[in-house]
Amino acid sequence: MSDTFNADRLTRLCDFLRQSPTSWHATDNMATRLEQAGFQRLEEKANWQLTPGKRYYVTRNESAIIAFQLPESDLASLRMIGAHTDSPGLHLKPNASQRSAGWLQLGVQVYGGVLLAPWFDRDLGLAGRVHVRHADGRLESVLLNVDRAIATIPSLAIHLDRDVNSGRPINPQTQMAPVLLQSETATLAELVAQWLEEQHGLRAVEIVDFELGFYDVQPPSLVGVKQELVASARLDNLLSCFMGLEALLACDGSQGALLVANDHEEVGSASACGAQGPFLADVLTRINSQLGGKDGEKGNDESLIQLIQSSLMISCDNAHALHPNFRDKHDERHGPAINGGPVIKVNASQRYATNSVTGALFRDVCREADVPVQSFVTRADMGCGSTIGPITATELGIPTIDVGVPQWAMHSIRETAGARDIEYLTRALVGFLNRAKLS
Repeated sequence: MSDTFNADRLTRLCDFLRQSPTSWHATDNMATRLEQAGFQRLEEKANWQLTPGKRYYVTRNESAIIAFQLPESDLASLRMIGAHTDSPGLHLKPNASQRSAGWLQLGVQVYGGVLLAPWFDRDLGLAGRVHVRHADGRLESVLLNVDRAIATIPSLAIHLDRDVNSGRPINPQTQMAPVLLQSETATLAELVAQWLEEQHGLRAVEIVDFELGFYDVQPPSLVGVKQELVASARLDNLLSCFMGLEALLACDGSQGALLVANDHEEVGSASACGAQGPFLADVLTRINSQLGGKDGEKGNDESLIQLIQSSLMISCDNAHALHPNFRDKHDERHGPAINGGPVIKVNASQRYATNSVTGALFRDVCREADVPVQSFVTRADMGCGSTIGPITATELGIPTIDVGVPQWAMHSIRETAGARDIEYLTRALVGFLNRAKLS
């Protein structure tokens, strides 16, 4: 393989993607790696005693995570990387069980901007979290991952719908209830109870509530004659979570560094653990209150503003790669190439937070890391998506740039990115976290 491939890193990525079917699983897997690397877990309800030179992490809602390392010297600035743990998908409704033609089906609700057509005729598993009540009245949150093909959403044969290839709209309420079991009596509650016993040995517990969703059980793979591509579900945006984590674990620890992976980006980020919520601000306030002051004084509102304005956030979320079959969907001068390096995302209407100051600094980081860099601007006659960068910049006032690796099929059940780009952006992020000056 070329030196721009890191075989071990690609293996770790595929393992992470396969083991992270939901934001809760992704957060749990990231926390496990952090603890293995010596990061200390903090609890939001407890008092924090932070020590210079140490490394910590904290979670919220079990689906968002912030990890940070503190410098041995005064905390003057933080190099921040942002990503999000959630991906578009089909989530179960609370009263999901329904029957039709002798089959148990489960009613779904659409989470985020799902590309619906690729969900048909796939092998679907089910994952999420379940809250159970034990015999002693204690409530417990349990992760569930039924990682085998227990369901499918069958297509209607073309003989019964001759116009299916003419852009027929898909109705998720009436046409996308997955089929699970040929039975007139089985219920979702019975199945969940069975799976909880199989995976956690839980018996005689009451299922009080759940948040569950379907996912494609086809594992991630390297694709192409020379394996130039990575294909998987949830590349948007677990790929950025992975690269941010890899960078944080690989940096030299000389600078203050922070990784935040929010939840709920795909539905607007307006939640307690989303980028529009107070999670990051709460953590920064607590860090500053202990280590943000000067001359032995505790941090205050003034020092918090100084810390934020001296820091920089790289918001990492994937970009639209130039599609060989739909070249006209791109501005011809701003169509990022797969394996062409990380992409700086720019939008004059502030759908991305990039400006010339943050863009210049990131270009300098890439130059020092010997990493190619690209730009993406949507066509002037098309709308533009957004991400956590503008939201974080708005909420905190922190200088921010939006970047990402280019990918195809964003929001599909299976997405595609470049294997080289993973190494490129990770290398750039390591250089950013090690960088002595942010100006």
